[in-house]
Amino acid sequence: MADETRDKKDSKEAEKKAAKSSAKKAVKAVAKKATKKRTSKKAEAKAPAKPKAAEKKVAPELIAAPVVRASARYVRIAPRKARLIADQVRGLHIEKARALLQFSPRGAAQDIQKLIDSAAANAENNHDLIGDEMKVSSITVDEGPTLKRYRPRAQGRATPIHKRTSHIAVALTPVED
Repeated sequence: MADETRDKKDSKEAEKKAAKSSAKKAVKAVAKKATKKRTSKKAEAKAPAKPKAAEKKVAPELIAAPVVRASARYVRIAPRKARLIADQVRGLHIEKARALLQFSPRGAAQDIQKLIDSAAANAENNHDLIGDEMKVSSITVDEGPTLKRYRPRAQGRATPIHKRTSHIAVALTPVED
């Protein structure tokens, strides 16, 4: 009796394996046909193409200006406070932005000034551009993780303290003369 159940299990497993292998073969055959159709369509599409000499050249005005980026993550300033400074600097020439940030009384101004200086250094070292001839094309301040602390209060209570962090990203582009 035990031999009969084993034989039945073995025959069922053999049938399952045969079904799987035939299904795999069918899928492979369909995939081969599809790739043959794609390659033949590509060959047909390439045949009537125009010669390369007749292609239009791209005008120099249509070539995008290089964008130089720098970012500072986990900066210990609340995003709401940093956005006040970022809004003042956005779109300014880099020299005007540095002057504004240097004399700003806000704490976020120093972090943003360091970031803009870093982006200008990236422009000089990585992209062979002049760092002082750039403008702040975009600056974003996103919220980072919040550090949660608690302060003891009267009658055994505790109140939460949220120490917020920011992710600041700056993009500079060359100034058009």
